[in-house]
Amino acid sequence: MKDQTIKIAMIDDHTLLRDALAGVINGFDNCRVILLAANGKELIEQMRDDNLPGLAILDLNMPEMDGYETAKYLRVNYPEIYVLVLTMYDSEISLLRMVQAGARGFLKKDIHPGELKLAIQSVMSSGYFYSHQSAGRLVNLFKKENGNNTSSERFSLSENELTFLRLASTDMTYKEIATVMKISPRTVDNYRDSLFVKLNVKSRVGLAIFAIKSGVVTLEY
Repeated sequence: MKDQTIKIAMIDDHTLLRDALAGVINGFDNCRVILLAANGKELIEQMRDDNLPGLAILDLNMPEMDGYETAKYLRVNYPEIYVLVLTMYDSEISLLRMVQAGARGFLKKDIHPGELKLAIQSVMSSGYFYSHQSAGRLVNLFKKENGNNTSSERFSLSENELTFLRLASTDMTYKEIATVMKISPRTVDNYRDSLFVKLNVKSRVGLAIFAIKSGVVTLEY
């Protein structure tokens, strides 16, 4: 990549952080941020086929169209664009969901600029970058647990389970959740009981705490 400029899209709803990171990246050799967006929807609106980025750096939690949805959209519609995740969350479920969505690497938001530069270069040259911490978590996900199910099976939640988990983290009743999801109350009970087992929690509060810690839902201030 020595003689070719790496075109980058920065997608993060925190304007100050996004602009600051864009400034840092523009200071790297052969790197140029060509697109800034607050979420996936803004990214799509600004995409031009005659000037596409080679790399999209995504936050996970964003309004309207979050990092998971954005990564999946890019994988389907622009598979030539690599995705690098920059986030505060590095839980097993977050990592696994982003791997499934097509992410090529993960970085925490408290990293040194040098690691960000290394990650960009690594993704563009080899196709992947994982920090030691995230790599260790991913390895653990795919290790056998007592010869039975893998950790990845435990943390692999269906879209319906994720939807239920988000709704269960609100003040909605289970009956209201069933109405919103257009399923029966019995099916809601099945999702709840299944998640109790998968996530090793015993109450709805436990589900909500897990959802917040894992970045499935975020607290609004």
